[in-house]
Amino acid sequence: MLDDMTELTENAALIVIDVQKGFEDPYWGRRDNPAAEENIVALIRAWRSAGRPIVLVRHDSRPGSPLAAESPGNELKDVVLEAFGETRPDLFVTKNVNSAFYGKPDLDGWLRERGIGQLVIAGIQTNMCNETTARMGGNLGYDVLYPIDAMHTFDAVGPDGETVTAEELTRATAASLHHGRFARVVRTADLIGVSASV
Repeated sequence: MLDDMTELTENAALIVIDVQKGFEDPYWGRRDNPAAEENIVALIRAWRSAGRPIVLVRHDSRPGSPLAAESPGNELKDVVLEAFGETRPDLFVTKNVNSAFYGKPDLDGWLRERGIGQLVIAGIQTNMCNETTARMGGNLGYDVLYPIDAMHTFDAVGPDGETVTAEELTRATAASLHHGRFARVVRTADLIGVSASV
């Protein structure tokens, strides 16, 4: 549960990163957390209900990638679009690197103009764009909350040729962000229905 030091602010921004159809391509291999999309949708709906801002991020990758710009895989997953319904995100950012802070338009500038100091990061992948954005957000002075069950990643092969499972990568990301104080690692349930801090 969130404690008094991690209550949600009235204008805490939900940043939904790269929930795109291309991540369903077999190219990526085995994933973890089959409940990720369900939890992402729950956060979007909770944020809309509370009137808090939502930033939607899309990765426009190079040609040949499952996420290549203007390819079917570049499109956002239907569950995300359906969660928004008739509404739109408060900001739509496109990027071609890991951090959403290096996308267009300028995320940091947009947040600061609105006095937003707290971020909640969800999406794909846990140990890639999500983690990079969280680390940079922490470096920039934002209070970052990281609902580890509202994201997923894939197995990866290390330099020794051994496979590191998605679950192991997720655990390592959670420990690294927590230990380094880049972010507070929480669960979706910790954030749903939480009152704004005064």
